Amino acid sequence: MDFLWLVPAFPLLGSAINGLLGKRLPKPVISLVACGSVGVSFLVAAGLVLSLIQRAPEERHVVQTLFTWIAAGDFVATAEFLLDPLSAVMILVVTGVGFLIHVYSIGYMHAEDGYYRFFSYLNLFMFSMLVLVLASNFLLMFVGWEGVGLCSYLLIGYYFDRKSAGDAGKKAFIVNRIGDVGFILGILLIFATFGSMEFDGVFRQISQRFPAETDLGILTGIALLLFVGATGKSAQIPLYVWLPDAMEGPTPVSALIHAATMVTAGVYMVVRCSPIYSRAPFALEVVAIVVLAYSTVSQLGYMFAAAGVGAYSAGIFHLMTHAFFKALLFLGAGSVIHAMGGEQNLLKMGGLRKHTPITFLTMVVAALAISGIPPLAGFFSKDEILWSAWAHGHPAIWGVGLVTAGLTAFYMFRLVFLTFSGEERMDEHTRRHLHESPASMTVPLVILAVLSVMGGWVGLPAWMGVNRFAAFLEPSLRFTALSEHEPASHALEAGLAVLSVAVAAFGIGAAYNLYVVRRESAQALARRFAGLHALLSHKYYVDEIYDALFVNPAVTGSREVLWKGLDVGIIDGSVNGVGRTIQGSADLLKHLQNGLVRSYASWILAGTIAVLFYIYSLIRR
Repeated sequence: MDFLWLVPAFPLLGSAINGLLGKRLPKPVISLVACGSVGVSFLVAAGLVLSLIQRAPEERHVVQTLFTWIAAGDFVATAEFLLDPLSAVMILVVTGVGFLIHVYSIGYMHAEDGYYRFFSYLNLFMFSMLVLVLASNFLLMFVGWEGVGLCSYLLIGYYFDRKSAGDAGKKAFIVNRIGDVGFILGILLIFATFGSMEFDGVFRQISQRFPAETDLGILTGIALLLFVGATGKSAQIPLYVWLPDAMEGPTPVSALIHAATMVTAGVYMVVRCSPIYSRAPFALEVVAIVVLAYSTVSQLGYMFAAAGVGAYSAGIFHLMTHAFFKALLFLGAGSVIHAMGGEQNLLKMGGLRKHTPITFLTMVVAALAISGIPPLAGFFSKDEILWSAWAHGHPAIWGVGLVTAGLTAFYMFRLVFLTFSGEERMDEHTRRHLHESPASMTVPLVILAVLSVMGGWVGLPAWMGVNRFAAFLEPSLRFTALSEHEPASHALEAGLAVLSVAVAAFGIGAAYNLYVVRRESAQALARRFAGLHALLSHKYYVDEIYDALFVNPAVTGSREVLWKGLDVGIIDGSVNGVGRTIQGSADLLKHLQNGLVRSYASWILAGTIAVLFYIYSLIRR
């Protein structure tokens, strides 16, 4: 376990080499440094996790102290990394999926001028995420938390010569900073309450001194403040508006942000802080409310749903399987864009199945997995969450999750059908140049497809066998107040699973009927429900509402009050006023120096008279 520090160190080294020397290095060397650093990091992580598994469950908690970071009076903060089952799952997901995304990027970004800059940012992102999930205290976690936010700004705004990309990067940065205010306050409240920022020290005190709260207490306050940070980082209501615009970055960035790293940071934080959330029921209700509002839009809702009902291991299980099929979806979309010469409009695609067979097959696997079709990975993790919601007495969350399964299947297979089936709708120039992506892009797709099929088999539901994934995570939840529920029959659990699959199958069938069999009916529905179509097309006008309520007043107030009123009027006015006063007095005094002898004689005479008058007045006293 002495080599734990190497897991984040290798990506940091790769970022430094490419960032400092990349402009003078050939692209193959840049690729080798970037991908090699993450690949070695994955191998080290895999070796450490295997070593951890060989230990007894009660011994699967290893802390490596690197150095004393801050020592101020009685306060001491150390740089320490923690390897336990929870962080073990995270480092395997981050380095494994991250490595595949790096390899894919070699082919996708080969023609970009800022090739070295892209890989330097990508490696730095990996380093920040690994620090976040390996940190053994809140302070070091915050360093990784902020590093991920910075790198997301750099990567989303990679095409800085495009205004839309620059705006998207700034939007992500600002929205995340709003959430981070709550996160910082939560950390400070933890230190004020427990006198420590170490996970073990804080969670042990909570388990010994704090029963579950029946009303609003200190744990609820901490949980809500930390969750504000999670809503920003994991793009939950109301701080989710940056996520759709993050597509302005290159496709590998979208895969990294949406699948394996940044947006899952909030889920990881909630599960890591499960000793707090499990004793703050009001905070869990807030999490559940966010889920009800947002789970129809994102798979992240399922993860927070699991946390909201107390099924923390199910949330991390879905985080893992989601990393496989969501990364596959984004990278598959990038492969389609590559084949189409940069075209991204679905209405100008169609019939690509025969031109890009590998991309087609892997995209179908990803779509089936995210829809929850057995025996793919998404079925097992999604079924575990839905069953946990039902078993813990949350039928509303179960119902929303069930509807979401149908909606997810519908829109994912809408994507598949419009892209790969039907007639070819591209122009003749694009049609002549259609081709499958190179091996550097298709091999990661195939590997992710295999993981999307087999990745869920480690967490079989009770009615099918033993959930080894949940058992592996138990040591990480030793301080958590896990809620119990009445045992239910396996038949009921299996029946609800069949129902969710049926709903997903209905969604797939509806998409097939609308976009393959009766394509004209989709346009007819859009015309018939024009208002609803416009509402959905404009993302419920949330951006416009935020602009009207927050952005425009802030910009107007900054311009009229802070700039014109305070800066120009008062600050600049004071400085300029002093300058004008000096200039005016100088205009008067300059007449003393005019070069005329008679003028100087007159001033001497006047001065002499003034001195004599002053002396006379002193004598008279």
